[in-house]
Amino acid sequence: ISALKKASGDVVFKFEPFVLHVLCRDLQDAQLLHSVAIDSGFRNSGITVGRGGKITMAVRSTHCLEVPLSHKGRLMVSEEYIEFLVDVANQKMEENV
Repeated sequence: ISALKKASGDVVFKFEPFVLHVLCRDLQDAQLLHSVAIDSGFRNSGITVGRGGKITMAVRSTHCLEVPLSHKGRLMVSEEYIEFLVDVANQKMEENV
């Protein structure tokens, strides 16, 4: 919070979702892993096939968070709200685990 008060520009609190990239031998393996990921709650998962035929399965969670905190050096939220955001982000991290 003390560093935030010293900021002169825009500050955004950001929590990135879990992502796991898996290189698969064939499309059937990727489809199986994709089904398991979706059934496990990783709804943003997907399969990518590169130009060279490389098949990558990305397991992605939906646990993201992006909140502006200051604009042009002016704090736009309370310290209590920042503490709340940290708690929410920590809970999302636990869910990722």
